[in-house]
Amino acid sequence: MADLLNILVSSAGRRSLIIEYFKKELRGRGRVIACDCSTLAPALYAADKHYIVPRIDDPGYFDAIMDICTKEEIRAVISLIDPELSILAKRQKELEQIGAMPIVSPYETCELWFDKYAAYCFLIANGFKAARTYATLSDFEDDLDAGLVDFPVILKPRKGSASINISKAEKIEEVRNLFSSRSGMLIQEYINGKELGVDAYVDIISRDITAMFAKEKLAMRAGETDKARSICPEGLFPAVEALARYSGLIGPIDMDIFYYKGEYLISEVNPRFGGGYPLANECGVNFPRYILNNLSGIVNEPETGNYEIDVYMMKHDVLMIRKEIGIGTI
Repeated sequence: MADLLNILVSSAGRRSLIIEYFKKELRGRGRVIACDCSTLAPALYAADKHYIVPRIDDPGYFDAIMDICTKEEIRAVISLIDPELSILAKRQKELEQIGAMPIVSPYETCELWFDKYAAYCFLIANGFKAARTYATLSDFEDDLDAGLVDFPVILKPRKGSASINISKAEKIEEVRNLFSSRSGMLIQEYINGKELGVDAYVDIISRDITAMFAKEKLAMRAGETDKARSICPEGLFPAVEALARYSGLIGPIDMDIFYYKGEYLISEVNPRFGGGYPLANECGVNFPRYILNNLSGIVNEPETGNYEIDVYMMKHDVLMIRKEIGIGTI
């Protein structure tokens, strides 16, 4: 295996900045390869080289990833979407046998956080605060009658991502209709609090927290943080560190948290780069550097809270034009 630190970013989608951050940090020590199932994924064209692969649910998907890793002498594989994390974690040994390390939490941990009801049960069982969540309509109606929960409530898929099929309900009739119209739905109490996001990195070698970064979410779009402000809230980081240790998280982590009535309520945990990570990077919390250090056998020194606060992020549209893409005619 060559000494180059070649990185494969899979399911790259629109996340061009992640590609750019890795390229900047590598500085000639390796290349960034990207892959996606769509030729119209903009991040592909920010990479040094790209591949079109089958969808992650295609039987040939993992073979395609293995072929790319072998051909490009990949040292690390990083997925940017939730449904792919368990695939890489489950087949970690196969990737490592060809010298490619999947930067992902253990399989059981990925499965836990992808299942929102299992995650809720885990949080409550381990003493963490979370919004009341129901996997059955009868359990919700029982707590509604007992006055333990009230409207409005949120309905979301038990195993979903990117805020797809999330609805807000104000009446029991709406809940019943929405819950029965789709399988695998959850009912969750609506928290009218301040929405926060935490980007954390757990060192792959030491398993200690390297860095944590917090932001106040000011606006959302398509399930991702669109506008945000860097903050350093008192009392939040110890809870995040404890949660990472309890659940075995490693590598990059994205957490959604509500601050409500003086308490932090964990909403979701994603064991990957979050959509709002660019603000952390621009404030000096450099996940690509931490990853490359770990790949080189270097343990990262803890630097939690070492970033500038009151820095604002505002995403905006950028146009990409490509003439050579062949996707056929309609």
